[in-house]
This record gives sequence, structure tokens and C-alpha cells, in this order.
Amino acid sequence: MLLDSGKPDLVIVSHGFTGSKEGGGRAIEMGEALADIGFSTILFDFAGCGESDGNFTDITLSSHTNDLEAVVKWSRQNGFINIILTGRSFGGSTIVNYASRDNSIKAICTWAAVARLDDLFNKFAGQEITGPPDQLSTIHGDEGTVYLKNNFFYDLKQHNLLQASAKLDLQGLLIIHGSADESVPVKDAHLLYEAAPEPKQLAVIEGADHRFSNHIDQVWDRFFTWLMQLT
Repeated sequence: MLLDSGKPDLVIVSHGFTGSKEGGGRAIEMGEALADIGFSTILFDFAGCGESDGNFTDITLSSHTNDLEAVVKWSRQNGFINIILTGRSFGGSTIVNYASRDNSIKAICTWAAVARLDDLFNKFAGQEITGPPDQLSTIHGDEGTVYLKNNFFYDLKQHNLLQASAKLDLQGLLIIHGSADESVPVKDAHLLYEAAPEPKQLAVIEGADHRFSNHIDQVWDRFFTWLMQLT
């Protein structure tokens, strides 16, 4: 879904772990607001999520990163020059992972991103995952109960988000996190921030939960202000 302002500045939005491109309607509303201030926006579903083909049980950080690469490639082929990535939760982890490999990305903004992937998902699974890659394991989190192949956990071990953060080469980095995030500790935001090179900003939203349920206006204001400072 492309919300086009007619200008070459593009924001690509990566949804959260069990989310979809619409974000319950909020992502569409945000894209329309971004168009009003001169930014085009792409909303997309990762494979196995929302309206995309595939099975959710097959997702990995590597597959999400490859999906995002395809969206970035399409965007460049269609004339978008200045590409900014934003993502929430696991989507935030994905944009850090991708941008560490593509130094032509202009800037990124994470919302409640996971830094310590193994720690978080092993906690949700309630154990260290072993067994065949195709075997299903159960995750219990704030999104409810979901099933993933063990390969998801094995793939996480191939990625170090703090090392990825240290490799970023951007015109801007904004890390947004809620002080009351019940799913991803705010410490993850501090770890990503400390690892990243300048220029960088950290915005901890006081009292905000993982979804920024009652603080979305504050997040948008902080995000939009930062975007305008980039141009």
C-alpha cells in the first residue's frame, strides 16, 4: 500500500511481530498524516502476515530482512531517492538488521524494538529451544499464543542486533520506547542507542506501554518532528 505525497522522500513502515500493514488503522492514518507534511509512505505485510502469501510459522528475522530488501529495491526502481525506515517491535529489529547492510538508507526510527532477541523469545517460549528446525514451538506473549518453527529461534542466533546497530551509517537514528513497556524492556532501547554511532536520538515516552496505547500522539509528534529535521 503506497500513500504518495508526490515527493521523493519515502517512509517504509515495518509492522510488529504478529501485526499487519494497517496497524489496526493507525498505520494508514499515520501515512495520511505523513503525506500532509511531504512524505510518501509504503505499508506492507511481511510474508506469512496479513494479506501476504506464506505461513506465519515460517517467519524468521532473515526472511523479514529479505522482504524489506525487496520493498526497498522496488521503491528505488520507482524513483524514490531518500528512503527512511520505521518499524515497531520485531519490525524495529528488522530495520536495524537491514540498515546495517545498506548504507544508502537515509535514516531509521525504531518503536519498542527488540535488541536482545534470544533472551526475549526464549522467555516467551519458556525454554531454550532444541529439536528439528521444522518442529513447531509455542510462544506466549502479549500478542497471545502463536506457533513458530524452531528455525525461527535458530535463525535469531545468526543475528546480533547490537553489532548491527554499531554498523549503522545513517543521516539520523531515532529510537522510541515506552518506559512502561511490558514486553520489551526499555533497557533494549538504551542498549541499541549506546551501540549506535552518531547522529542518534533516544526518546523514552514516560508511562507508555509496548503498543503506546495511550501515547500514540506523543510518538507521532516526536517522529514527525524528527523527520522534518532530516530534510
